[in-house]
Amino acid sequence: PAGRLPPLLSGRVYGRRWLVLLLFSLLGFAQGLVWNTWGPIQNSARLAFGFSGWDIALLVFWGPIGFAPCFFFMWLMDKKGLRVTVLLTSSLMVLGAGLRCVPVSDLEIRKKLIHGGQLLNGLAGPTVMNAAPFLSTTWFSPDERATATAIASLLNYLGCAAAFLVGPLVVPPPNGTAHLVSLSSTQHIKDRIEAVLYAEFGMVSLIFSAALAYFPSRPPFPPSVAAASQRLSYRRSFCRLLSNFRFLMIALAYAIPLGVFSGWSGVLDLILTPIHVSQVDAGWIGFWSVVGGCVVGIAMARFADFIRGMLKFILLLLLSGATLASTWFTLTCLTTVTHLPLTTATLYTSCILLGIFLNSSVPIFFELFVETVYPVPEGISCGVVTFLSNVFMGVLLFFLTFYHTEFSWFNWCLPGSCLLSLLLILCFRESYDRLYLDVVVSV
Repeated sequence: PAGRLPPLLSGRVYGRRWLVLLLFSLLGFAQGLVWNTWGPIQNSARLAFGFSGWDIALLVFWGPIGFAPCFFFMWLMDKKGLRVTVLLTSSLMVLGAGLRCVPVSDLEIRKKLIHGGQLLNGLAGPTVMNAAPFLSTTWFSPDERATATAIASLLNYLGCAAAFLVGPLVVPPPNGTAHLVSLSSTQHIKDRIEAVLYAEFGMVSLIFSAALAYFPSRPPFPPSVAAASQRLSYRRSFCRLLSNFRFLMIALAYAIPLGVFSGWSGVLDLILTPIHVSQVDAGWIGFWSVVGGCVVGIAMARFADFIRGMLKFILLLLLSGATLASTWFTLTCLTTVTHLPLTTATLYTSCILLGIFLNSSVPIFFELFVETVYPVPEGISCGVVTFLSNVFMGVLLFFLTFYHTEFSWFNWCLPGSCLLSLLLILCFRESYDRLYLDVVVSV
């Protein structure tokens, strides 16, 4: 009858979509956990494995380096679907986590194996960071998409947060000065670090086995008109993205602050050590900032699903908060100049607020990217921006490997990047092409 769609286009959702979302989210959680293993326990790792400051920075740096083949994974997702991409990604993670557990007595060989394991885990980054909007469009109805994107993308950050908690709680910090640490306590620290590495290997292996047993590429019938519609080819997508000035504006608005914040979070313990914050306190600060971001991010995405067309407004609120929080933290650390109170409470509050505002903006940005450049495939548009974000993170960590004795320059990068992003979003003109298709064509 007139005004009604054929059954294929009316959309159908399946209960198993939540199982697919859970498996993908767990994969993202594990990748974040393995990536952030070393930063929160850097003092203990230096003692147990003879890591230098340069080693610690490089172990974090393997994350953005792993984004080098980002465009290959985007092509794979576009051509072969989610199942093949997820299985390849999880097998790289299993291999990486296994390499870190190889019991070699020679410390130099052991260090190389650990670095190799971190690189392989870094190669999983493009999928766990980029595929969330693709998964939500493929499996979820329009009024659940932003929520599914938020859960799938933010669980990776929650994995990073768990490392802030697990590392310092399981691995004891070195007591006193280095020459007073006994051989037995060094061995004990090393044993506890290895226990963490074995546990992470077991977790990654379990998730890989579950994905191998069940992780379909797509449902039998698409959940919406947008999911069923034809997308641009890989080559035409890149031409469309690179020639779209509005997309480039919001890509930079996402990539600069999130890249800076990711690099800063990865070495948070290193930054807080000079102002006499303990490894455990730094871990808790990192943990609550990311957990808060995940909770608020999912709540914001749910709000965006209920009240559509508000993505720019939500981002303006979040980035204003991030600019204020990062400025507060940076000024607090400059105690000799500003004389602001430097207490555990002020550090906790400013860092946690910064994490909440920035981390919760991720799924909102992802949804805005997809709406702005539709019908470019979701994996490609989000792949380009996360690649850009990792380039900025990589540049920052590259400088950190040379300038790691004083951190005020690193802290000032935070408010500067948040303010720039806020200005770009203010000038951005939003549009909702994919949502228009679902709402108008489905009526």
